[in-house]
Amino acid sequence: LPQRLASLAAAAHEETWQSRQQLQAQRQEMARLQEELSRARQDGERWASALQRAQREALEREATRGAEQARQQELIRDMKGRLLELLREKDALWQKTEGIDTPMPSPVPRDPGLCARCHKDFRLLSRRYNCRWAMGELGVALAQCRDGSALTSSSLSRLCQGKVCHTCSVDMGKHGRCCLICYQQRHPQAT
Repeated sequence: LPQRLASLAAAAHEETWQSRQQLQAQRQEMARLQEELSRARQDGERWASALQRAQREALEREATRGAEQARQQELIRDMKGRLLELLREKDALWQKTEGIDTPMPSPVPRDPGLCARCHKDFRLLSRRYNCRWAMGELGVALAQCRDGSALTSSSLSRLCQGKVCHTCSVDMGKHGRCCLICYQQRHPQAT
């Protein structure tokens, strides 16, 4: 019996020692996890402050960009106004050099129309060309078919309607410009 009690006491002592070891290991693991949690919170706070700073900088850049765009639009508006003034001054000087004393009244603005090919608006800086193949004798002379017959200027006018922009026209040298439609109709090998 005393031997049995001694073995039971030794077993209980061994279990107690193992439990203390497990408890100590669990406490160390918990301390390590708390330390990692603390580091993660610090990292989260650091990233949150960096995100807020980046958002604030992005808003500041956007505000600066908006102000710059407004300044550029105002500059463009001023430059267009100045360009119109310079064109008027040029016209006035040209009229003086040509001996015209009274400047002609400025015409009422009208809709300049659209390019017959790409439908682009003709504006002050977008030049309109009359297709030379669609105009009178020169049009008939330049519009020879491959078989030798001539097209009339009215049939060519139906091809291009006479008015094209710079992009939709071809330089014909001293004859001026013609539209791509007429040029391709007359010169199929160039297409």
